[in-house]
Amino acid sequence: MSGWSHELVFAPEPESASKVRDFVAEHLVAHGLAHLVEDAQLVGNELATNALVHAQTAFTVTLTSMDGVVLLVIRDGSGSLPVRSSPRATDVGGRGLVLVEMLSHEWGASRDDSGSKSVWASFATHVDPGPARTWT
Repeated sequence: MSGWSHELVFAPEPESASKVRDFVAEHLVAHGLAHLVEDAQLVGNELATNALVHAQTAFTVTLTSMDGVVLLVIRDGSGSLPVRSSPRATDVGGRGLVLVEMLSHEWGASRDDSGSKSVWASFATHVDPGPARTWT
């Protein structure tokens, strides 16, 4: 599979989280990666929601594939890096980055020279079926 990249800017409005899910699904399906859609949509939704709640700026979503990995990057106008919390069972929020960590191969965040930040998550394009199961 050759490399590809798609990018779109989203407004700082609640509807943008849904539009990010659509953007992710559209491009993954178009590139024959439908098996990644559910996890990548949920991760994209969580990262977009964080941008909407914490940065409150327009944000750019980039979806790129190369070398067996799909990279989802959300760049917003805030320089504050996300902090993964350890929520208690009774906490209402704080699970977004926990989900991102569970559903992606890797994730991280960085700040650039302009003061903006990028939060990214990667997904392996090949599914490892795991060890064969023996039924007795």
